[in-house]
Formats: sequence, C-alpha cells, structure tokens
Amino acid sequence: MTDKSKQNNAKSIDILLVEDSQTDIKIALRAFAEAELKSNIYVVNNGEEALDYLDHKGRYEDKVKFPRPDLILLDIKMPKMDGFGLLKKIKANSDYNFIPVIMLTSSKEDEDVVKSYKDGAASFIQKPIDYREFVKVIEGFGVYWNTINKLPNPENCKD
Repeated sequence: MTDKSKQNNAKSIDILLVEDSQTDIKIALRAFAEAELKSNIYVVNNGEEALDYLDHKGRYEDKVKFPRPDLILLDIKMPKMDGFGLLKKIKANSDYNFIPVIMLTSSKEDEDVVKSYKDGAASFIQKPIDYREFVKVIEGFGVYWNTINKLPNPENCKD
C-alpha cells in the first residue's frame, strides 16, 4: 500500500494553522492540497486569535464551523503573542493541553528546538525553503499524523 493510499484510508483530522505570513499560509495550504491529506485546515494569524479559536470566543463561537483541532501547527515568530507564549498557554489549560502542538517554523536555532520541546511541543518541523521539499515534509507529516499516530478523542480528555 502506498503512502497516498494509506492517507486516503485515514480519518480526516482538523488542523489549526497559526501563522502570520500570508505567503506561508498559501504555501502550506497548497502543499497540504497537493499531498492529498484528509485534513480540514483552519487558519488564524496570531496567538491571540488562536486562543479565541480554542475558547470559541468572538467570531469563533460556532463550534460546528470552528471545531476543536486535532493538531495545532504553530509558527514561532508572530505579532501580539509569539508561538512560545501560545504554546505555554495551551499546555497550561486542561481544556486543550492534550492537543498535539507541532512547531512549524523557519527557525534553525537549536535553542528554539529545545525551548519548543521543554514547553510541550510534540514535534518541531523546520519549513524547507524549496516548495517540493515542503510538499514531501507535508506528505510525511500526513502519513504519521493521519495514519500511524492515534490522536485522543477530545471527549475522553475532560477532567
């Protein structure tokens, strides 16, 4: 069975992409589409918007239109609240600290990798500069998160 056929048999997952760069958002959405992942991707532009999304506040009140994400893809450098600040808030909140957070960033700094894991990130993925390489990264991401890994049911994660 090929990676793509495994992905096609996988359950669709909801992904919250927290990214401030409109160019990076377009590239990520295009790469996810090209990789043919069974994913619903919801985009917010900074840490404050991400918290509103997770708490279903403001324009994100509709829980059907804006479901609890199965995964969060988080950039580090953003306005208002950076990725590290958001990661700490997510991991400190029992309503959603079980959601795996994957740092998806252009940072090459070892200190950012260490800080990400210390603060509770499930993974650290450096954005490749080359688009083809990025699609390959997303395909591998999809095989792991959509097929191999078992994500928790949010209903079973309540205190």
